[in-house]
Amino acid sequence: MHRSTDLPAAFRPEPLDPWVRVRGAREHNLRGVDVDIPRDTLTVFTGVSGSGKSSLAFGTLYAEAQRRYFESVAPYARRLIHQIGAPRVDSVTGLPPAVSLEQRRSAPGSRSSVGTVTLLSNSLRMLFSRAGSYPPGAPLLDSDAFSPNTAAGACPSCHGLGRVHRTSEELLVPDPGLSIRQGAVAAWPGAWQGKNLRDILEALGHDVDRPWRELPAEDRAWILFTEEQPVVTVHPVRDADRIQRPYQGTYTSAHRYVMKTFSDTRSATLRARAEKFLTDAPCTSCAGRRLRPEALAVTFAGRTIAELAGLALTELDGVLADAPAEGPAGRAARVLTEDLRSRIAPVVELGLGYLSLDRTAPTLSAGELQRLRLATQLRSGLFGVVYVLDEPSAGLHPADTEALLGVLQRLRASGNTVFVVEHHLDVVRSADWLVDVGPLAGEHGGRVLYSGPPGALAGVAESATARHLFPAADRGPRSGGRAVRTASGRIRLAGVDRHNLRDVTVDFPLGVFTAVTGVSGSGKSTLVGEVLAEEVGARLGEADFPVRRLVEVDQKPIGRTPRSNLATYTGLFDVVRRLFTAAPEARARGWKAGRFSFNVPGGRCETCQGEGFVSVELMFLPSTYAPCPQCAGARYNAETLEVRHAGLNIAEVLALTVEAASGFFAQVPAAARSLRALEDIGLGYLRLGQPATELSGGEAQRVKLATELQRSRRDHTLYLLDEPTTGLHPADVRVLSGQLHGLVDAGHSVVVVEHDMEVVAGADWVIDLGPGGGADGGRITAVGTPAVVAARSDGRTAPYLARALDAARGGEGAAGVQPAP
Repeated sequence: MHRSTDLPAAFRPEPLDPWVRVRGAREHNLRGVDVDIPRDTLTVFTGVSGSGKSSLAFGTLYAEAQRRYFESVAPYARRLIHQIGAPRVDSVTGLPPAVSLEQRRSAPGSRSSVGTVTLLSNSLRMLFSRAGSYPPGAPLLDSDAFSPNTAAGACPSCHGLGRVHRTSEELLVPDPGLSIRQGAVAAWPGAWQGKNLRDILEALGHDVDRPWRELPAEDRAWILFTEEQPVVTVHPVRDADRIQRPYQGTYTSAHRYVMKTFSDTRSATLRARAEKFLTDAPCTSCAGRRLRPEALAVTFAGRTIAELAGLALTELDGVLADAPAEGPAGRAARVLTEDLRSRIAPVVELGLGYLSLDRTAPTLSAGELQRLRLATQLRSGLFGVVYVLDEPSAGLHPADTEALLGVLQRLRASGNTVFVVEHHLDVVRSADWLVDVGPLAGEHGGRVLYSGPPGALAGVAESATARHLFPAADRGPRSGGRAVRTASGRIRLAGVDRHNLRDVTVDFPLGVFTAVTGVSGSGKSTLVGEVLAEEVGARLGEADFPVRRLVEVDQKPIGRTPRSNLATYTGLFDVVRRLFTAAPEARARGWKAGRFSFNVPGGRCETCQGEGFVSVELMFLPSTYAPCPQCAGARYNAETLEVRHAGLNIAEVLALTVEAASGFFAQVPAAARSLRALEDIGLGYLRLGQPATELSGGEAQRVKLATELQRSRRDHTLYLLDEPTTGLHPADVRVLSGQLHGLVDAGHSVVVVEHDMEVVAGADWVIDLGPGGGADGGRITAVGTPAVVAARSDGRTAPYLARALDAARGGEGAAGVQPAP
């Protein structure tokens, strides 16, 4: 065996450079960034929201690693590189293969679950197949027979969904006094399609002018529920100004139309309309358990696979630990239960032990999904790779952040490099290396202010992160110095039993800022987003009820595709189109507002149908979006782009940041109001046409809040927000907190579900749930002012809240600590 030093000098390998070196990064707002980052470290990228840190970590480093991977696998994949595009960077050296763990913006499908994301379902199915207790004489089943997502295992009645959608005559025809011509069949589409179906029925011999209730029962049933699709010749009634020729029309029943639209349409609007005519109920064949009877007859430790999948992971671990391992299948049982428990352990460690395997992925937050994938990576055994993570602390209680840090450090200790985009100061403090980007957002950011060990960041005057990481240097205003307000009323929830909430009774004060706290899974979102929202919604309009409006601001995307964007959601796009319609070139050509919409034919680019992007199917990887090759992302055709307003075409206006657009539309009151609300809430760096798919959950929530803030409301409004500080730098948290407290000062009520202890310390009232998650949570551990909860709670929030109160007092005295009202 020869050592490398025994080889001739010309054949010796070059010493391995221990640094990842980036030169000339220009992705998004990055300004020709040069930076060196040591490998085999935990490196945290910091900076205010929109500063460019994600553009460096994901848009440059991970994108370059992905590009190199495509080049290495197959000619087909290499061809796709040109469609997807390479990052705008001069060079990146020393970059190992990379694994991305982003907070995905799009919601996963309803068949995806905790079990499928973590691969735990595979092991559990194998356990039942190899070591389950079968009924006498029953044949052994393959593991696929225990999966609701396969033909072998899915309940044939509900196709493995556990629920069925049905409709009825009452839903399809809400007003039986109307005739078919008058629109009795409300479920049918409008406009020409609806008229076509009515004309076809008339051609088939049905009386379309007789009230629905007077039609024979068998005719009504056929019209609504037949699966037949007869084709007839339709002779339309002639209009005075045009001749309509006969045509061949195909009939579709109302039931068939609704079910096909609900299952197949990509339009959220059409799907929502179809859903109004459906009921959703547990499948009667499998009682919601999603599997065939043969699979449900097999047990392990006395329970079916559906029962085990419904347990919280902490409970499931206990069942597996106590499961007997005797008999002929004992050895297989021992091996498989040990494998399952080893896979469950990191999920529990990351604070997700309250989840069950059958919990569907769409009900999980982006942070929960990312941590599930992170737990799975701990079992992968990879080394020598770069993990790139996007705010893994999102949605985590401070008590759970310590476990997260342990996981990140284990990944590094296994011989990997860990790059984390993060705002949580405890994660920042634990880093081996910091890359601070800024100083501000958008065009005022995009520079690396500092790259090095955390301690030396204190000397960087421009860094917003330094001012928060080193409190002695922080002299900014703090919410903790605000005097506690007195409540003007209350809403009582009594005897609440839902999910893990057990007989909870609690008062929500009105006219104040209330924070609801507790570890993940303690019941916060159930209490606020479900029970409180339903109670208030049901009582709105009652003469003696003090709340007149309810506004729920969640983190769900403002759109599912790149077609949806900031301008369309806020209504600003309508203003922009009116301005372009009034331009001389548009008037001369007779163009109306529709010409400047990328959602309808006419002015849009037809190659991408106005999306600016085309979907690229990667076959062996998830599909992605690439800029349209015809319009290069402009969305419009060349003729439309010839029209200008104040020197810019409509694509250039959509490319403006909110901040730049504020100056551009300064003399347009309707636009200026929307833009000012977005700026005030810290979103001045976003582009007007920025696709909804590029916005984080926190950004989407703040867009919704800004849209609400631009409306002047005098009636007492209750605002419910779910973790509004997610994804925010501490500097941006203070801006948002000021806006929310402004709502309270204007006479409204604000309730936030929150983990940021600085925000909680500045609240008037705190409701703490816990003490743990899942079955260990679901009760009130303390209620009162922040000072009272910090002193009295037996939950896990108290010590962290006490620390936040101490920090607030240290900055401005003890004004924030008041006795309970």
